[in-house]
Amino acid sequence: MLWIKAFHIIFVITWFAGLFYLPRLFVYHSLTEDEAGLARFVIMERRLYRFTTPSAVLAVGLGLWLWQGFGFQGLWLDIKVALVALLVAYHVYLGVLGRELAAGRKRSPGFYRVINEIPVLILVAIVILVVVRPSF
Repeated sequence: MLWIKAFHIIFVITWFAGLFYLPRLFVYHSLTEDEAGLARFVIMERRLYRFTTPSAVLAVGLGLWLWQGFGFQGLWLDIKVALVALLVAYHVYLGVLGRELAAGRKRSPGFYRVINEIPVLILVAIVILVVVRPSF
């Protein structure tokens, strides 16, 4: 089980790296006006999303395996699972935003800056839940 835990942590880290960087690319993309720059951002965003998605699948899959292997339970775990589901929805939403940008539909840079903070808040909550395992 320690190997599973190690790879789960590795894939969580690579998933979050993408979740932190992709909205930042969206900020820069929304500020760009030249055609070459716009095309470059579309390629970068698409590649990062495609790299990040398998990491998300592996992180969630290995997390489920750990859950079954260790038989964790409690309200802290229910909240963590809900936060992971929210994170998966956020990941999918980033894909939608990337397709919008690729089609030329931009939002304000401030919008992308705000959504860039969402995974930070979820990460803090998940780490506290996993490490502290509060009894509610």
